[in-house]
Amino acid sequence: MVLVTGTTGSGKTTTLASIINEINKTRNCHIFTIEDPVEYCHANRKAFISQREVGTDTASFEEALRRVLREDPDVVLIGEMRDQTTMRAALTLAETGHLTFGTLHTSEALQTVTRMIGAFPANEQEQIRTQLATTLSLVISQQLVPWSDGKGRSLAAEVMIGTPAVKAMIRENKIHQIPSSIQTGHIHGMQTMNMSLNALVKKRLITPERAIDWSIDKEDMRRLLNSTGF
Repeated sequence: MVLVTGTTGSGKTTTLASIINEINKTRNCHIFTIEDPVEYCHANRKAFISQREVGTDTASFEEALRRVLREDPDVVLIGEMRDQTTMRAALTLAETGHLTFGTLHTSEALQTVTRMIGAFPANEQEQIRTQLATTLSLVISQQLVPWSDGKGRSLAAEVMIGTPAVKAMIRENKIHQIPSSIQTGHIHGMQTMNMSLNALVKKRLITPERAIDWSIDKEDMRRLLNSTGF
């Protein structure tokens, strides 16, 4: 399972459309999407793509997810994991070997994991932690930061990879340790939001002040800027 998270307007749909386009160009497979609404229409290339729009092609995300396995997909995109039903379906799809993409309105990986587990009753949360630890491969938490000159925006993203260490933290309910693992996980391709914002400062696309404004952890952002000479 791959989750792309962020607030409305943070580019989640575009990120997922780019990933689906890349799979479409490179893999012989069946891609099934459930979206509300369909914003990017994909033409079949190497892959065969079935796109379903909620309200037009299906009554709801839940209805589409009940029927999705009949379509024999290899890749499933769930436009929004908005409740317990869609989250449970995504976990089941991922557990049964389907590459599953979804979005959540969360601003960081820690919050994403907490939101998913917390959506379920207490008596189910241990099982959900196990399922999430087994299936979660990647969380991208993103925002689009306006340039200081007002001429564009750049992606700033926290990236968490589902390494064995991260999976163990989820399984053993040591979720509070995830941010530290992201900070030290550069070798695996991980980065914090502050690291991403700092990179934009280094490229002179945004000012240090703007980086602090868009940071979730402003004190850590100030320390990082100071350590790199800003």
